[in-house]
Amino acid sequence: MNQPLISIGMPIYNPGQLLREAIQSILNQTHQNWELLIVDDDSTDRELENIEASGLLNDSRIKIYKNEQNIGLAASLNKCIELAKGEYFARMDQDDISLPNRLEAQLAFLTSHPQVDLLATRVNTINFKGKVVGKLPFAITHEDLCAKPWRSFYMPHPSWMGKMEWFKQHLYKVPQSYYSEDFELLLRSHSTSRFYCLNSVLLHYRIKNKINYVNTLKAYKTIFKLQICYFFKTKKLWFIVLAGTCFLSRLLNISLLFIRQSILQIKQKISRI
Repeated sequence: MNQPLISIGMPIYNPGQLLREAIQSILNQTHQNWELLIVDDDSTDRELENIEASGLLNDSRIKIYKNEQNIGLAASLNKCIELAKGEYFARMDQDDISLPNRLEAQLAFLTSHPQVDLLATRVNTINFKGKVVGKLPFAITHEDLCAKPWRSFYMPHPSWMGKMEWFKQHLYKVPQSYYSEDFELLLRSHSTSRFYCLNSVLLHYRIKNKINYVNTLKAYKTIFKLQICYFFKTKKLWFIVLAGTCFLSRLLNISLLFIRQSILQIKQKISRI
C-alpha cells in the first residue's frame, strides 16, 4: 500500500510514557491503510528516542519529523496536514487511545456520506492509569452541533477525521488561540461546512489529575474574545450577549470548583495536625 488512504497527524511535546499506548492503538487498528505522521515539537524528554530504540516504530507507515524549535500545536498540526498524502486526515493526541475500529468506522461513514466534511466520535475520558472515569459532551447532527455557537461545538478534537481537502482549506490559526485552536477552527468554518459525530465511543481521552485553574480561565477568556469578534463580524450581536452569559457562568463554575478544592485541602491539612 504505497498510497495511504488515511493520514493521521500526531504532534507531540514531552509526551512521556503514555506515547507508547497512543502509537500502539494506531498499530492495532482494524483498518490498516494509513500513515502516522509524528511531529516532535522540540521535546526535551527523549521519550521518542526511547521508543525508537525499542523497535515499536519499525513500521514504514510511521514517519517521524522533528521541529528545530517549539512552534506550538496548531503550527505542528498544519505541518502534518501539509506533509499528509492520504485522502482523509485524522487527529490523534500523544496520550489518548484510539479504539481498534475507530478508523474503520469513521472511514465507512465518510465514504457513505460524502456531504460530511468533518467527523467526530463519542469519547470516554480516562485517568492516568487508563480507567474510564466519564464521557465528554457530544451532539450528533450538524444542526445540533452548530445550534449554539455562543456556547460550544461538542466535537471532541482528538477524535476528528475528515476530508483532506477540507483540512487544507481550513488550516489551524497560527499563532494559535490559547488552548482553543479547535474551537476557533469550528467557529470560523461551521457556516460553510458539514459536521457530524458518530454515536459510538471510538476514542479514550486522557484527562489530567488536577485542574490548572489559570490555564482554564485563560482558555475561557480566549473563547469569549473569539466569539465577540466572529459574532460582531457576522452581525449576530445577540449572540454576543448569549456568549457573555456563558462566559460568566463558566467563571462562576470554575470559581466554585476552586473554592471547594481549597476547602478540601484545608480540611485535609487540619486532619493531619
